[in-house]
Amino acid sequence: MRDLPPCPRTPNCVSTQAERPSQRTEPIPYTGPLSAARERMLLVLRGYPRTKVVEEGPDVLRAECRSRIFRFVDDVEIRFDDQAKLIHFRSASRLGRRDFGVNRERMDTIRQEFLAGT
Repeated sequence: MRDLPPCPRTPNCVSTQAERPSQRTEPIPYTGPLSAARERMLLVLRGYPRTKVVEEGPDVLRAECRSRIFRFVDDVEIRFDDQAKLIHFRSASRLGRRDFGVNRERMDTIRQEFLAGT
């Protein structure tokens, strides 16, 4: 599995591979085949408000999430580590310095929805 891009120094990113504790979160565990986990994650992403899946690879998904009012774009990258049965992710704002916790909240919700489908 390739590493995710690092989070910038600004507090508008959350990642399972971030070095700073304030930006770090835990990966999502899964069981069963990679293809099933990937399909379940695609369903979650496609059901998330104002989200467009822009890339679908065998072990990577990328999406763009737009804010409701100002239509700012946040980038979400999801990577599947099938050996460890973990889903690593990064969610980051393209613009601005702060995100007021939006990226962490988004990924917490995606985690809950993914795990609810297991």
